[in-house]
Amino acid sequence: MIQRIQSLYLLIVTALMCVTLFAPIAMFTVASGEVFTLSAFSLASEMQSQGTIWMGILLSLATALPLVTLFMFKNRVLQIRLCAVEIVLLVGCIAFMAIYFWLSGANALEDAEVLHRQFGWAAIMPIVALVFAALASRAIFKDEVLVRSLDRIR
Repeated sequence: MIQRIQSLYLLIVTALMCVTLFAPIAMFTVASGEVFTLSAFSLASEMQSQGTIWMGILLSLATALPLVTLFMFKNRVLQIRLCAVEIVLLVGCIAFMAIYFWLSGANALEDAEVLHRQFGWAAIMPIVALVFAALASRAIFKDEVLVRSLDRIR
């Protein structure tokens, strides 16, 4: 199961997304001096909080799917399809993060003026995971082509 390079890639994707799920994604400083932190399930400060449940659900799915894909090693075609779904989920996660980052001042922070926006180090993890998911999909496809070519010889 963990003998192929795609298994390592899928474990890396799972680890990166697990880090993203629990680490702060972005920080915002508003005019009142309050600091808001965007994480997977909330946009919160010490005084107030707003839920970001849909982004959290999407991040949770993007964390669990590569682990499920790893255990489908006997069905490589399904693994390729699940890797494609994972890539779509990761693009969705990146889109959600960008939406919350750029629209936080208008909607989430009750029209407060945002003085400073800063991405956290966990914001880059889905981009790196996207690369590893594509590499895993490519490696699984190469294995499938190899197995089919060997079946043809018999």
